[in-house]
Amino acid sequence: MDHKDFASYFRSMDTLWQASLARWTLGISPAGASGAFYAWASHLAQAPGKMMEIALYPALHTQNFVHRMSCVRGESCAADPRFKSVSWDSWPWRLYAEGFLHMEDWWKLATTDIPGLSEHQERIVSFAARQVMDALCPANFPATNPDLARATLNSGGQNLWRGAQNVYHDLQHMLNGEQSAEERKFVVGKNLAVTPGEVVFRNNLIELIRYTAQTNVVNKEPVLILPAWIMKYYILDLSPENSLVRWLMAQGHTVFMVSWKNPGAEDRDLGMDDYYRLGAMAAIDEVEREFPATKIHLTGYCLGGTLALLTAAAMAENKDDRLKSLSLFAAQGDFTEAGELELFITHSEVAFLKNVMAVQGYLDTKQMAGAFQMLRSYDLIWSKAVSDYLEGRRRDTYDLTAWNADATRMPCRMHGEYLDKLFLHNDFEEGRFKVEGRAVSPEDIRVPVFAVGTEKDHVAPWQSVYKIHWMVHGNVTFVLTVGGHNAGIVSEPGHPDRSYRIQERKQNAPYADPERWLVEAQSREGSWWEAWDVWLKHHSDKKRIRPPVVANSLGPAPGTYVLQK
Repeated sequence: MDHKDFASYFRSMDTLWQASLARWTLGISPAGASGAFYAWASHLAQAPGKMMEIALYPALHTQNFVHRMSCVRGESCAADPRFKSVSWDSWPWRLYAEGFLHMEDWWKLATTDIPGLSEHQERIVSFAARQVMDALCPANFPATNPDLARATLNSGGQNLWRGAQNVYHDLQHMLNGEQSAEERKFVVGKNLAVTPGEVVFRNNLIELIRYTAQTNVVNKEPVLILPAWIMKYYILDLSPENSLVRWLMAQGHTVFMVSWKNPGAEDRDLGMDDYYRLGAMAAIDEVEREFPATKIHLTGYCLGGTLALLTAAAMAENKDDRLKSLSLFAAQGDFTEAGELELFITHSEVAFLKNVMAVQGYLDTKQMAGAFQMLRSYDLIWSKAVSDYLEGRRRDTYDLTAWNADATRMPCRMHGEYLDKLFLHNDFEEGRFKVEGRAVSPEDIRVPVFAVGTEKDHVAPWQSVYKIHWMVHGNVTFVLTVGGHNAGIVSEPGHPDRSYRIQERKQNAPYADPERWLVEAQSREGSWWEAWDVWLKHHSDKKRIRPPVVANSLGPAPGTYVLQK
């Protein structure tokens, strides 16, 4: 064996080891985190003033702690959802809660504003400290949670027994890869994704669904939706009462939806070009066959929105003018401020995941579940643990939580290109990203854009989504709605406590930063869906037509790809 053979052998060892390690680290690279902690400790060691401030914090803030213990409830821990019960007002529970919040403040001081520490490393260390504190919260333990302590005493420990049974059943379902009884209440094609339609096209990557018209006449231009391929498409066609697809059809729109194949190891070589050609462009070609000589309202959600941006830019580069407009839901094209997800998508993490995918041929989203759950650890981990395993009661399962458990895989090549070229190096916004060998730029997009951000988005922060304003030069209508990455988009009319802000930037108008936009944007009550419907009709032909007959049906919706496990 020559030197190259030995080097290849050694690299293979690295790949196999990291793929095995990922099973125990929830897909998170230990090297990336350890480097940040070493940098934090090193910089802290050469900052004696900061260390003294940390050491003296308890003494300097004793008065504040005593005040918090004696003040009325509304001034302190009542604002924290972990301590919302009035039971925390009693002794010694109030001491536990206030002492914990005091310790959280101390850790925040210890992990932030360290001289010389980079912002990225500071965020990693501070984030990790928050995870530890979330785990140690007194609300998570029967002995230090007044409501749990009382329930345990009153029931003779029956709540803990029921919780232990819940743990057992959940472990069984997880090890067997099965859905829980609660998740089985929702079935695709039975009470999820039930809007009538036909699969009109299928290739090795997508099925294209055309939904059955619900009105005698429809708007001339159809709506084509590219959902994210990290999850199943039917988040936009959940239950009948909150289905965006069904609602759009009732307003007189013709809707086409892409349903992505759930790739396996045999699809490892599918790349971003394949998602462009076999996904977006294949769907556009089929919609054109169904609606000849008619332009299309291209729409993308999350990763599908990023693909829609790439597609619109590539079509502009190729002088392809089949798009009427572009709508983007919680979608990013510029990844320089991608929120707390940036903590996990580093050079170390991408190299780690590439080795995992090299062995499997794909990335299972369960291998990234740990990172997504830690972004909202209280909502997704600890509140569930307290409810299910300590209180011994199951929380209600909703259609959205059932969908969230229905994950898909991502091919090795595509996901590596997405993480490396788009997320890490921001190639698209900076004009370096190539589609089928030709560089494309968002500046070439001239069609009107309707972009939606959500206030509590941990995946695509609205300030990042807002960057569409400087990426394209046409008219941009931007909406900021209440809710998070999923619940903010699934925001049907009639849903209580819904509101949004909206403002249009005309072509060539001066740029307004997000802070200024918040002040100037119009605030409205209700669902942003209604504003989008008005916008779509404004950018459509005023003449309405009878729905064209489906030319080629390959079977009823929801199709077969959405059922793949």
